[in-house]
Amino acid sequence: MSRRILVLNPGTTSTKVAVFEETRELWRDTIEHDSATLHGFDSVAVQLDYRHRLIQAAIPADRREWTAVVGRGGLLRPVEGGTYAVNETMLTDVIEARHGEHASNLGPLLADRFAREVGVEAYVVDPVTTDEFGPLPRISGVPGIERKCRAHALNIKAVARRVAAELAIPFARSRFVVAHLGGGVSIAALAGGRIEDVNDALLGMGPFSPERAGALPLRGVLDLVRDKGLDETKAIFSRRSGFAGYFGTADLREVEAMIDAGNELAALVFEAMLYQVAKEIGACAAVLAGDLHGVILTGGLAHSQRLCEHLRPRIDWLPGGVHTHPGEQEMRALAEGALRVLEGEETAKSY
Repeated sequence: MSRRILVLNPGTTSTKVAVFEETRELWRDTIEHDSATLHGFDSVAVQLDYRHRLIQAAIPADRREWTAVVGRGGLLRPVEGGTYAVNETMLTDVIEARHGEHASNLGPLLADRFAREVGVEAYVVDPVTTDEFGPLPRISGVPGIERKCRAHALNIKAVARRVAAELAIPFARSRFVVAHLGGGVSIAALAGGRIEDVNDALLGMGPFSPERAGALPLRGVLDLVRDKGLDETKAIFSRRSGFAGYFGTADLREVEAMIDAGNELAALVFEAMLYQVAKEIGACAAVLAGDLHGVILTGGLAHSQRLCEHLRPRIDWLPGGVHTHPGEQEMRALAEGALRVLEGEETAKSY
């Protein structure tokens, strides 16, 4: 019996929708939302009816063969990775934004709405608040400040599964360093599929990215907060740093064009980002005591041949070599998470 899964991935100004037959994508659409309309809603949760109506109009009419609906996990309380059945506790948390306000909070809400309409189960997979740290990586060195496990968990775990399958290694015994390279950078040490350590890709540690600051000298941070204020400093660190800070663009293709045109600063900053990425990969390899099956490069920046060629010499000495899986295959990853439950490979977790 083939299994058809509706996949819903709400973003800030769009909703990605797809139908999968097991791991094969049958149909996909991206529904763009008018920013002015979205600003008229008091909260993300009250966008539910609006987005549901647009998705209803877009998806294929025949829904009788759906066997599950899966949505992007929102800002839930910290949980271990896996596939979770949507329940009332989860819905209440995202409706009330108990753990933060974000468009991904609509993932469980939309999945529940569509699943109820056709009488199937609703799931989320590896939500953005996946937290699998033990006590060691939480220690920051400053009492009262704790390191947090915040990363591109969905894509990181999905590509690790694929590479483990390619290498014929059981995922539960696999050991990888996965570098998700996008607008934000998450570099994770995975052991048995669990995130043993990772930099905070938004306001934490690790390398700078096309638009985020990464780890910084503390004296400079204190001076900037004093001069600019807390809110402005947070905006600089999360959206106007990296390439965006130096060049006014977070688009790697534009930075590469500057390099091709002879811009020496662009070449230097590009190399500095890769230098920091390589350092973080090495740090995660140390977390795994050098016992790993390889390094995986993923995320949008991994499409760049220049980036991969310049990064590889610093890291291909690590055990297992370098495996490149560019882009973010989040829709497929969501479908695969639901499919593992439908086929009995995993049991859905309770939130």
